[in-house]
Amino acid sequence: MRRETKTWAGRLVAAAVVAFVLAFVPYHLYARSGLAKTLTLSRDLRALRARNHELRAENDRLEREAEALRSDPAAIERVARSDLGWVRPGEIVVDLGAAPAGAGASGGAPR
Repeated sequence: MRRETKTWAGRLVAAAVVAFVLAFVPYHLYARSGLAKTLTLSRDLRALRARNHELRAENDRLEREAEALRSDPAAIERVARSDLGWVRPGEIVVDLGAAPAGAGASGGAPR
């Protein structure tokens, strides 16, 4: 009977050691060693590089637009017409936007 107790006690201790190793080693590698932080920072770095690429493309587009506005009269006219609503003398403006308030579907006065 004493021998069976030692065998079970030994197995129990061995199982506890294995469980501790299986729990502690991944925790130590992932959390304590900085692997989790490294993975997070790596993901953040990829996101920042993608954002930098987008901003670089936007800066290039704005630089081309600024250069066109400095040197191209057609670009200046396009901006003046679209953004500022300017027209040339003698041009007639026809606004095809929303109907004015109070005008019905038939265009006449309400009955």
